[in-house]
Amino acid sequence: MTIAIIDYGAGNVKSIEFALQRLGYKSILTSDADVIKVADRVIFPGVGEASSAMRMLENTGLNTLIPQLKQPVLGICLGMQLMCDYCEEGNTKGLGIFDVDVIKFHTKLKVPQVGWNTIHNLKTDLFQGIDEESYMYLVHSYYVPKHKNSIASSNYGLEYSVALHKNNFYGVQFHPEKSGKVGEQILKNFIEISI
Repeated sequence: MTIAIIDYGAGNVKSIEFALQRLGYKSILTSDADVIKVADRVIFPGVGEASSAMRMLENTGLNTLIPQLKQPVLGICLGMQLMCDYCEEGNTKGLGIFDVDVIKFHTKLKVPQVGWNTIHNLKTDLFQGIDEESYMYLVHSYYVPKHKNSIASSNYGLEYSVALHKNNFYGVQFHPEKSGKVGEQILKNFIEISI
């Protein structure tokens, strides 16, 4: 089992690597298209600002590679947002995998949302063995509205998509690698998922 973590300078990759190690898996941190293409699973992390992250993808050609991948791909946090059509942050055109825009929270609650929140309306094998209203760790100022590709929701002043799925592509707004045993189970489910 080869797990490639996409390296484009915008990921909190150490915590992902450690979470995979705890599950008994090795991973490769790489920006090499040839390595990513043949990996069994691909994780697309992201921490930071959307427009600068997209520029880094464009500089390496990964912006054209990622949408063409055929194996299971998991976008995490900004990684999921960049898989969408457009992000208001930095007026950023995304990868267009999910036909939805990412918009800024306009709520009386503190933005960014930082900390633990529950997830519900869980669908697909990504959430096998995960209880409704499980707590996950989130850090974000922008969100994906409820959408036909939503496979989990959360609420922060409004109901929004906290996970997406289309074909071989999955995205989660939360950080499974920072969400304890529940997050590790989601990573394990992704690794074991069949498409």
